[in-house]
Amino acid sequence: LDHPERPVDHIIITHAHHDHLGGLPTIIRSFPHASVHMTAATRELADILLPASARLQQRKLREGSSTSDPIFSEDDVEACSYLYVSHDLESQFDITGYKGKSPVRARFFDAGHVLGSAGILLNYLENGSVRSLFYTGDTGMNPQTILPGAAYPDEAIDTLLLESTLGADPETENTSRRGEEIRLGKGISETLKAGGTVLIPVFALGRGQEIIALIDRFKRRGIIPDETPVFTAGLMRAISNIYDKTRHTTPRLNQDFQVSGVPQNRLPRGQAAFKNSLSEPGIHVVGSGMMFERTISNRLAQILAESEENAIFIVGYTPPNSPGHHIIEAAKQGRGTAVVIDRARGEQSLNCRVERFRFSGHSHRRDLLKLVDQLNPGKIVLVHGETKAREWMSDNIRYFNADIDISSPGTGDELLI
Repeated sequence: LDHPERPVDHIIITHAHHDHLGGLPTIIRSFPHASVHMTAATRELADILLPASARLQQRKLREGSSTSDPIFSEDDVEACSYLYVSHDLESQFDITGYKGKSPVRARFFDAGHVLGSAGILLNYLENGSVRSLFYTGDTGMNPQTILPGAAYPDEAIDTLLLESTLGADPETENTSRRGEEIRLGKGISETLKAGGTVLIPVFALGRGQEIIALIDRFKRRGIIPDETPVFTAGLMRAISNIYDKTRHTTPRLNQDFQVSGVPQNRLPRGQAAFKNSLSEPGIHVVGSGMMFERTISNRLAQILAESEENAIFIVGYTPPNSPGHHIIEAAKQGRGTAVVIDRARGEQSLNCRVERFRFSGHSHRRDLLKLVDQLNPGKIVLVHGETKAREWMSDNIRYFNADIDISSPGTGDELLI
């Protein structure tokens, strides 16, 4: 980004997940006069997520779980906040650069991924004609439990920046959300009846709130007992408050629903009280979703893993190096298989029930192909996907649209639009 002839005047944040927001303070260090554009909900989330990230980096260094210096501090985050500019969905705003020779206009569209998420439409002049570029961001076309599906421009697009997260995942396109909801409700019910505890590791933003809403639905429909205790903790609770605060100003399936209106017990910090929360059948919806060491979900998994009556239900992405992935792979080998959940503790016998559920906030690959047909772009840039995912998307787009110019840039590559 450090190019003297092309200074960064504007930064657009599509949503508040860390892989899209977490590098902002380091970019601002290089471009302290840039304006940072986002939705109002994303701005509220950034105000709690970025300081939390700064504190976590400091704690990891202090505890010795990381040898890297923090990449930014809470002071850096505070400096960023003065540059934030929030915009309503589908309202036009100007992002013409300082040296811009023609105007550039932008509009946010609901991306249906998490609270505040947005795709971005840019309109600009080129040789006297108005041109357009649309970036989907992380996009979910289908309704979740709280959020409706995404909205898109109703015009043809010249250039489409298209996410491809699930491009290499054939299972997702053949899995219905309704079927996964039924399966999860059944699994929770069976575990509780057996006297066990259910652990559902979640991301603090998005999946956590959606799962709490599902549990509320299960209780209201009599699938699980209404008195079943539900435990939550930490950052997820603060984010849930923002979900509730913005329920009348952001897209919702039911604006009256409040996450904090679902009875929840705060998971206690002390070790004795922590274990006491497991004294009766209940549900723990806690981070981290990938079950990394020293997180609440990892600590709980160590306690629950060896007893057959318990269950670990994984509802999100788990990368190959994560304890969550190790648990899934061990469970495939059958009960009693050895697994390392925490390296300091070493191998444990995995006897509890383990299942994986697909509640992705991303569109599956067939839906993305339909979006290409809908927007009819002349050029597509594939982003946010592993190599195999982008290859599948590229091959299948070309099969149906031979004339589209498709590129799949690597990190640091420059594209001329």
